[in-house]
Amino acid sequence: MTEADRQIAGRYTVQSVARALRMVEMVADGPVAGVTLSELARGLGISKSSTLSLARTLVGFGYLIDARPGYTLGPALGRLGDAVFRQLPLCELARPAIEDLLQATQLTSQVAVSDHGYLVFVDRVHSPGQVRYYTQLGERELPFQSAAGKAMLSTMGVANVRQLWPEHGIPARTSRTITDVDTLLTNLATARRSGFAVDDEEDADGVVCVGAAFFGRGDTCAGALSVTGVKDELPAPRIGELGGIVRRAADRISTILGGRAYADLGLAAD
Repeated sequence: MTEADRQIAGRYTVQSVARALRMVEMVADGPVAGVTLSELARGLGISKSSTLSLARTLVGFGYLIDARPGYTLGPALGRLGDAVFRQLPLCELARPAIEDLLQATQLTSQVAVSDHGYLVFVDRVHSPGQVRYYTQLGERELPFQSAAGKAMLSTMGVANVRQLWPEHGIPARTSRTITDVDTLLTNLATARRSGFAVDDEEDADGVVCVGAAFFGRGDTCAGALSVTGVKDELPAPRIGELGGIVRRAADRISTILGGRAYADLGLAAD
């Protein structure tokens, strides 16, 4: 949650609940060894005694573990995380699509949504081969280096993409990572014309992803589907073929969500 989100939420929430949730966020963002009581108190701006009361309550419910000298996340959060994805309607709607993609391509297939400019993968089915895609479901990541992220960015205006681009740029993960916004915009223009985006070893060496955005009511981008494979097994003609397959699967999701197919939006002509 951003600071702006917290300020808005703060108008409507009970202070003790907000502090407890903030404590969980601090522990989640902290080191593996845990966050100490003193660090939590400073971060929350309250006394140690009040912090201890909150921490003990969260430990009692299993949301934190008292792993002295610091607090770490508790197992109850894992259960809640699983419940989130089970209850997320999009996962249920998209699961048949990514299962069909797996059958059609024999590649790991996933569905992602946008969270305040970040990319979040919410469901995935793995290919029967040895390659596994290890990005954690539910984990926020920058959208600039993945096919799903770029597919969603390609539906946005140039000014909006520039606004999302980090002030200090993007660190290179591979020799092919796009690290300047102008090159990214050129890449997105290609994705917009073709209807699908490609991550050509930009996020990980030897790995290629192909993604396509889907849309909800009002023609707003609701997320993206993508497939992931080994580059040595995916020659250039195959990439174009995969793009068409993923594009058609994404269009089916758009129809279910009340949106239009990509070809009907006129984005390719922009």
